Amino acid sequence: MKATLVLGGARSGKSALAQTAAETQAREHGGRLVMIVTAQAFDDEMAQRIARHREDRGGAWTTVEATHDLPAALARLTAGDIAVVDCLTLWLSNVMLAEQDVEAAADALVEAVAKAPCPLWLVSNEVGLGIVPENALARRFRDDAGRLHQRLAQAVERVIFVAAGLPLTLKG
Repeated sequence: MKATLVLGGARSGKSALAQTAAETQAREHGGRLVMIVTAQAFDDEMAQRIARHREDRGGAWTTVEATHDLPAALARLTAGDIAVVDCLTLWLSNVMLAEQDVEAAADALVEAVAKAPCPLWLVSNEVGLGIVPENALARRFRDDAGRLHQRLAQAVERVIFVAAGLPLTLKG
């Protein structure tokens, strides 16, 4: 399996699943563990959250920050890496807030995933299961995330949906 998209809601267990799977791959086949993170610390609570996640991962992981240019971070991976991207919805938020072309960014991401030389675990929040958001920006985000997930689901070998810590394989 080269690329896996792991979808789920907030606190569903999707990140833990991807991280554990990558660590298992590294134990079984060797490889450098790479965590590609997309979050930005705009406030103290988020900074503490980011620090806690980094501490929880431990020293076995190399952390790469890719808040905007995720395709470039994927292009720097090597065949000996096993990478987790956490998470695509934060990356999409960053792209939208920077007023970048979302469709062009999604095109570049899908292409970079296809060219990645190593196993990838792509973590993202499924945001389309709730009510229709009240404001236009939130609706646009929900719609753009849904389109991104559909495109990636077509491009990757496996798709897993996680709810309550339980994985459901949708593809692969």
